Amino acid sequence: MIPAPPTLTPVTDLLRFGRVRTSPVVDRFGRVFRYLRISVTDVCNLRCVYCMPDEGVEWLPRHELLSVDELITVAEAAASAGVHKIRLTGGEPLARPGIVEIVRQLARIEGIRDLALTTNGTRLAPLAQSLHAAGLQRINISLDTLRADRFAAIARRSRLQDVLDGIHAARVAGLRPLKLNMVVLGGLNDDEVADFAAFTLENEIEVRFIEYMPLGETDHCGTLGGTFHFVSNEIVKARITGRFGTLQPVAVGAQARGPADVFQLRGAVGTLGFISAMSAPFCQRCDRLRLTADGMLRSCLLDGGGLDVRQLLRRGAERDELLRAFQDAADAKPEVHADWAGITPAPMSRIGG
Repeated sequence: MIPAPPTLTPVTDLLRFGRVRTSPVVDRFGRVFRYLRISVTDVCNLRCVYCMPDEGVEWLPRHELLSVDELITVAEAAASAGVHKIRLTGGEPLARPGIVEIVRQLARIEGIRDLALTTNGTRLAPLAQSLHAAGLQRINISLDTLRADRFAAIARRSRLQDVLDGIHAARVAGLRPLKLNMVVLGGLNDDEVADFAAFTLENEIEVRFIEYMPLGETDHCGTLGGTFHFVSNEIVKARITGRFGTLQPVAVGAQARGPADVFQLRGAVGTLGFISAMSAPFCQRCDRLRLTADGMLRSCLLDGGGLDVRQLLRRGAERDELLRAFQDAADAKPEVHADWAGITPAPMSRIGG
């Protein structure tokens, strides 16, 4: 018998060695939760106009972030309840010290079959190989423009080349499938959607077009020299088909299907994904829980509030209490989230993108 490491709590010991399994987490509407998104930090080195202000951002004190051991304990509990997919987010997750070790420990958890990460790509180039070696399987990279001047306007930092280097490093490291996330901003970058789609003709990637969501503190004018506005994915599709012709639907299995509706250009190697949270909400197929950087467990980006898992962990919660927190979060999830108007959720960098 392998002796339990002395630093592990009894809860973590049971889960780490796979001796306990429990029933899956199911909400009031029959949705089974198989997916946990973990925000490992609220810190970000960009200041994207649709996410946060340029100045005056106050990061969480270090002691308010979940420790590595706490993150792993929550992930192990989730895996025991049937979660098999974990995605690391932020802020910028690669800004979290020890991110490679976090990946390594998550990859060892029994039952976790899909380990992914979403990043802005600016710090990815020197880390891509180490992340893959530690067990990271795939990666999503946020990229809203191919023009350096626009990148500086949208992200308020001139880091386009770093992102491009990160994309190349991810491909070399073998992080696949590789997905590029573009938030479409009318009047800022919407004239580039067909250029992004062209990437898929010869590259085995998925370019995903994400409708702008009014979250966080945004700057709609000032340094941008104007106002950006919402563009639906139906308009995006029309612009792409106007250049390339008909989009062909791609069949995606029920277990693999996420929020994106997936299509392909004729003869293309890669695919196009459309995430239409504003114009066509996908609540019915949402199977995710979110763990924020400060330890709040949320079942919906907008509704449902949150449960303080950090408090549970730091008062020595038993395993059953963590599992009950998952179920309570699921029970608070609405069938369909409320209208966006008037909703002011926690900052996106803290919830996790």
